Order: sequence, then structure tokens, then C-alpha cells
Amino acid sequence: MTMRWIDALPLPISLDGLHPLIAQTLAKRGMTTPEKIQAFLFPDSYHPTPASALPGMDAALERLSSAIRAKESICVWGDFDVDGQTSTTVLVSALQTLGADLYPAGHVTWHIPVRAKESHGVNLENLARVIAAGAKLIVTCDTGVTAHEAVAYARSRGVDMLITDHHDLPETLPDAVAVINPKLLPKGHPLATLAGVGVAYKLAEALLPDRSPSDLLDLVALGLVADLALLTGDARYLVQRGLHALRNTQHLGLKVMMELAELNPSHLTEEHIGFVLGPRLNALGRLGDANPAVELLTTSDPVRARVLATQLEGLNAQRKLLCDQVYQAAEAQLRADPLLLTQPVIVLAHPVWPGGVIGIVASRLVERYGRPAILLAAPPGEPARGSARSIDGLNITAAIAEQKDILLNFGGHPMAAGLALEPERLPEFRRRLARSVEKQLGESQREEAELTIDGWLPLDEANLDLAEEIEKLAPFGPGNEKLVLASRNLTLKSSGQLGRNKDHLKLTVEDERGNLQSVLWWDGGVEELPSGKFDLAYTLRASDWRGQRQTQLEFVDFHVVEEAPIEVVTKKIEVEDYRNVENPRQLLSSFICLPPLGGHPSSLVWAEAEHKKQLSGSDRNTLAPAQTLIIWTTPPSREELNAALETVRPEKVLVFAIDPSMDDVKAFLERLAGLVKFTLNQRAGRTSYSELAAATAQKATAVRLGLEWLTKRGQVTVQSDAGGELILTAGGPADEPAALTVESKLRSLLNETSAYRQHFGKADIKTLM
Repeated sequence: MTMRWIDALPLPISLDGLHPLIAQTLAKRGMTTPEKIQAFLFPDSYHPTPASALPGMDAALERLSSAIRAKESICVWGDFDVDGQTSTTVLVSALQTLGADLYPAGHVTWHIPVRAKESHGVNLENLARVIAAGAKLIVTCDTGVTAHEAVAYARSRGVDMLITDHHDLPETLPDAVAVINPKLLPKGHPLATLAGVGVAYKLAEALLPDRSPSDLLDLVALGLVADLALLTGDARYLVQRGLHALRNTQHLGLKVMMELAELNPSHLTEEHIGFVLGPRLNALGRLGDANPAVELLTTSDPVRARVLATQLEGLNAQRKLLCDQVYQAAEAQLRADPLLLTQPVIVLAHPVWPGGVIGIVASRLVERYGRPAILLAAPPGEPARGSARSIDGLNITAAIAEQKDILLNFGGHPMAAGLALEPERLPEFRRRLARSVEKQLGESQREEAELTIDGWLPLDEANLDLAEEIEKLAPFGPGNEKLVLASRNLTLKSSGQLGRNKDHLKLTVEDERGNLQSVLWWDGGVEELPSGKFDLAYTLRASDWRGQRQTQLEFVDFHVVEEAPIEVVTKKIEVEDYRNVENPRQLLSSFICLPPLGGHPSSLVWAEAEHKKQLSGSDRNTLAPAQTLIIWTTPPSREELNAALETVRPEKVLVFAIDPSMDDVKAFLERLAGLVKFTLNQRAGRTSYSELAAATAQKATAVRLGLEWLTKRGQVTVQSDAGGELILTAGGPADEPAALTVESKLRSLLNETSAYRQHFGKADIKTLM
């Protein structure tokens, strides 16, 4: 869905040594004095907040000091995501460093819950095992702020618990020795946006006042970025310092991970954490046991590091496959029950969905449909456990909390949450949650999405020099978003698909002076491409490709430029409705026999697929100006209808709207395969997307997916020449699993087309033109 663009208002500020765009951005983000600018850009100029500013820190230090003096066994209890893994590693490393000369081996242990068996939080059964093994103090990290029952149980066994967490606070805090949580600080405090690993690091700082734990900062950056922490105050500072440490990491496990992922650490950014390192560590917690992550991040054994990192690679590949399967199943549920998409929140469940990946798929549904999503795994005889992902402006955890009387447990933060409930309560939960979400969003749910453009540039100024300047504002993320730039009056020269499943696109765009740029469009594989002249919004970063620094433009949005007023929009068109008439062919004959008028045919019949040949009509590519346009076959979307009206500029439109019967996947693919065979045999394999789209009465995007399906089946190979014409050759390698993924995307797209055609066939005729 395209967005309404808003230009960021310029501010009267200019800074020596900085590009005007960077100076303006700093000012808009509150950096208006030399001191603030220095502290924002250069971590050495920032004054980090002391650990003592966190409530509960003094009580925590006192209890830990007494445990160390008494040589008590301490267990660090973490969580299975990246934030939890790194938090656990930071505290274990700090405690082992502190007690290295005092503790017998094994007196600092850790426990990370196994997701499939324990879920989030402090599980009583495993807590009992940890206590039975001799632990006298339990220190949680990235979890525990709602663990009232666990704290009470530990106390009954003579064991203290110390809570470090960052999740939203309950109405009352657990009766622990100390609760350290930045949510206890006032809004705007420099420590208020720390994730779990940031809290763990501040505790490590307090434990080791005479020897800075800076060798753990690479782990801190991993956890903060992967958990989407708000990058303000100390959180930004720690990520800045941590990225520098990560580029020069001494952690052997991280070195091997980067080697196996073919990642060059020299120019590593927060994006490499978010899209390369983070998903690999997350795969361990989602699909297996995350406890070995602590070993991977602390080991000095090269063989063990390689074994563990190789396991991560395998699990990450498995995660990708499972995500694709669950996403396809979720889309199938939405197609089977379209009413689910009329609700303000998407709630889906399935008995065999793997709980470890449903959160990722929920995020994909949020991106696609622009509304919050909850996916639940509900095995027979067990509670349904789910993951929620939200949209800006909605605190999903607060909305879920309103249903706490029917939930077994829940927890999270404004943008993500986890929950569990009995399966039979799911319909009630869906109804009640929809009301809570609707109430919280109010009118904002119906407002048009807005996109702020930070700067307009000639295309040739989106170069490496500017990209390097923009890097000064990094790391980017929540609280410090990437700059969105835009360029005017571009045309699309070519496009190509990227990725194993062809999910992404690489576009080549050209401006009016002939400057060219490549643009990456992530997850753009099924989207409509811009046509004619358009303005493009994008982000600009510097990246490495085989050791070479280069610019990387990433697609954000586009607006088609109307170079001249469209006459059909301003003049009134007479519309006559002949939908559902008897004997439409006989009636049509009386209209197409009229004499020419003004040098143009008096009427044109717009007919596609088989109907074009049967009626000797015109398809979208052969339309021309005429007094009357007869719409015989129903167009696949509003875009094709508008383009036809602009080309023909009729005074009168006669609407028959015969369904071309091309929205069934099987029928469409059979028709497309026949056209491909004809093209190979009779036209030396040369055709175009627009030609095939007209011959199938479909959108060009559907043709692109259909050809991709034939490619994955090994039936054809598709190439594009410099002019955008397609060159088809018979045969090619087959990839059946990928073909199934493409078929699912195609079915979803054809369903959208079918819905439009049904609307076109029933709606008030006056609203269609």
C-alpha cells in the first residue's frame, strides 16, 4: 500500500564539516548544541550513566557480594532469544571473572529454558531441579519480572532470587531480593530503553568497578540490536561501542559464526546483526536448546566453536524452511476465511505449527497486512501458546493484558508479546482482543499511512560520498530511524529477481539526465512495478561487496507521476450497464457495427485472453482513442482499468464485464504454459510481460510469478534483454519445494484479482469509472 509522503520541515541550522542533510537530520532529532552533537556522533564524547542509577542495584550488589564471600553456588537464569542468550553470557562471564580465584569449578552455572518444553519465564519444575543441584542464589536476566510464584517457591526452599529484566512491569513486583528493571525509571531517562543484555551489562559494570567488562560489549550490541531496543541514551552508546568491539571481537565463537556466514567484520553494521548473526542465534532458541549458546560465546576451543557454529548454520536453514511452510499455511487460513482479515487484529492457530517460528511469521503478516498479528501453536491436549507482533501506535501487551482472566500467562512489551491459553477459549479471546485493539487504536486505524521524506536528491547525488556521511548517524533502528530520501521523475529500465525463492527484486532506475542506479526491493517479488515516470523513496547506506565499498539503495515506496492531467478524470463519461444481460454476444454485435467517427473507430471492444480472438477485439496493448469503449472482459485491477480509460479517452463506456475465468491457479497456469509453448515454437522464445498479461487477462505480477513457477518446475528458463523483452528457452533445473512456495504466492495474488472482478461485477456502475 502506497503512503502519503510528507516533506520533513527544514530547520535554520548549518554545521561546519557536516553535509547539510546530516546537519538538518541531527537538528530534527534534537541534537541542536555542539555538546549534544558530539555525544550523539562520537561515543568517546558521551558520558555513560552509572550503574547505580538503576533501582535495586545496591541490594543486588550486596547479595551477590555475600554469595561470593560465602562461596555459594549461583545460577544465572536466562531466556532463549538473542537478548536472553547474550544477557546470560554477560552475567556468567562477569561472575566467573569476579570469583575465578574463590569458586570451585561449577559454582557459577546457567539455565536457559528449552522453548518447546518450558516457554518463557521461570518454570517451577526446572527451578526445583536447579535448587536441588545446590544453587543458593538465582539471578535472572531478560526475564522474571512477573515470576511471583517462582520467587515464592525459591524463598520457601531457602533460596534467594535476584531479578534483572526489561519487560513491562506487573501491578506488583515479585518479592525478590532485588528487582533491576529500567522500566522503573522515569520516561526519558538515559537507561530507560535498555534491553535485558544492557541491564546485565550495567550489573557487570557494578560488580567489576576496577576492571571494565568492555570485552563483553560485542555481546551487548548483539542483544540490544536483535531485541529492537530503542537506540537512545545509553542504549545507543552501548551499541556504538559494541559494534566497534564486534568488528574486532575476541570471542572465538563469533569469529567462526562470521566466517561460516561469509561476513566480513571490518565494516559490520547493525544490519548484519539484525539479518545475519541474530537470526542464527535465534534459530538455536527457536528450534532447539539455547543453553549451548553460552558455551559458543565463551569457548576458547576452536574445534568446539566450529561444531557449535555449524549446528547454528543447519538450524538457521531449517528455520527458513519452517517459516515458509507456516507462512503458506497462515495465508491458506486467511484465504479460506476472508472474514479474518476484516478484524483489527489477525489471530490464527494450528495444532502442528512449530512454536519457535510463529513469531517470525507473525511479523511477516504484520508487514503484509499492516495490522497486528498473533499466531498460536495448539497441539491436541495442550495449551495454545502464541507470539504476538504489533504495529506502531498499538501496545499489544496492554491489549492482551485486558484478557488476562482467560489467559494462562502472558508477557512482553508494546511491539511483541507471548501468551498461553486453553484452546477452547480461543474464539472468545479473538473477539475480546479485537475490541481492545479497536478501542486502543481508535480513529488512527483508519488514517492513511504517512512517510516522512528527509531529503530530495538528484539521482546522481545518491552516491558513496553521501552514503559515508549518512553512516555517521548510525547505528540505525528504533529511536534513530534510517533517513528516507527521494528522487523525482525516474523510469524503470529493468528488474530482476533475487533470493532462493525469488522473493526480492533488483531494479535499475534512470533519471531524466540518463543517470542510472540499482535499487534493492526486499520482499518485492509479488508487488506491482512502477510504470511511466515515478518518484522513488529509498534509504541509502554504504555496503561492502567482495571487499569493495559501494552504495546500496533500498526501496521504500514510489508515487507515479502524472505528467499531464488525465482528460478522462475531468470530463464526464456516460456509462451504460450491460452486466448480466441475456445474449450479450448478440447485443454486442449491434454496437460494433456503427460507422467510424472523426477518424477513429466509433467503438473499441476491450477483450482479453481467449475473448480477444473470438471477438476480434483489442487488448490493453492495442487500445487506441475511440468515442466508445466496450469493456467486455472484466479488468484484473483498477490500475489496468485506469490505463485503458486514459488511452481510449472515451465519451461513453459500455460495461459487459464477462469474467475471463483466469483466476483459478490451474486454469491460469495451463493457459500460461500454452502461451510459453507457442512462444518457444513460433516466436523464437521472445515475448514480454505485458503481452502475456493481456493474453491471460491478468496483472503483469501474476505473469511474473507464473513464469517463475514454470522455471521452478524445470519447464522454462527466463531472461530479460536490455529493452525489457523476455527471452524464453526450454528446460532448466527443477526445485519443487520452491515451486510450491511460488504457487502459494500466486494463489494469493489471483484471489485478490478474483475479489476485484467480483466487486466490478456487482458494484454500483457509477462508482467504477
